[in-house]
Amino acid sequence: MTISLTELEAVVREAGTIALAHFKDLKHLAINKKAPRDFVTAADVAVEAFLKEALSKLYPQFGFWGEESGQSANQLARWVVDPIDGTHSFSKGQYFWAISVALEIEHELIAGAVYAPALNDYYTAKKGEGAFKNGEPITVSLEDDLGDAMIATGFACLRAYLDDNNLERFNRIAQKTTGQRRFGSAALDVCLVADGQVDAYWEQELNLYDIAGGVVVAREAGATVTDFKGNEGVYPKQILVTNGKVLDQLLPLM
Repeated sequence: MTISLTELEAVVREAGTIALAHFKDLKHLAINKKAPRDFVTAADVAVEAFLKEALSKLYPQFGFWGEESGQSANQLARWVVDPIDGTHSFSKGQYFWAISVALEIEHELIAGAVYAPALNDYYTAKKGEGAFKNGEPITVSLEDDLGDAMIATGFACLRAYLDDNNLERFNRIAQKTTGQRRFGSAALDVCLVADGQVDAYWEQELNLYDIAGGVVVAREAGATVTDFKGNEGVYPKQILVTNGKVLDQLLPLM
């Protein structure tokens, strides 16, 4: 089962055009709450509907799992989609939000694309073929000293009112690093590790569609993807992505 990254890019960029049209007219954007601290906008719904229809036409053999519309058709070979990762940022007019699309076949992530239209950054990768940003190859950073590292995180665990949250963990790690960032989009955070802009990223209580596209890009760029104990794999409830060189220094702090 092969796909064309060129065809995928055309679809994802068109989805970005739809998202940008809403982004440029935020005063008329319909915003609702799915749950406390969890927003959905008309843009999320429109972008996902477009992606579902367009990808189904191109590749009818694959099913679909979107954040807004749920699961449909073949779930052993499916597109995993977050139409706008960073909805709250989007609704506030901030630039750090992204469209994330991944192809998962029999529980293995095969290809991914993460597009940040407001930044005009397009990340993509296919297993075994490297990672790219706007058509140029990317790799993780060379930083090997956690003390000099820049790290990113998010706080989905707070939104979910979890007692086991990220505050103490962030406090420990922030004191051991030089730079800390919170961008507001897990999909972009993972890609920023792939691109060497940050040296590590972790978060709790995510869903697969938040990170799937970015994980393919990160792995192909040389990143490690583990849980907080260092077990290799995609664990959305407990994900740690690093350049590989600071992993062993981070794990005792997790």
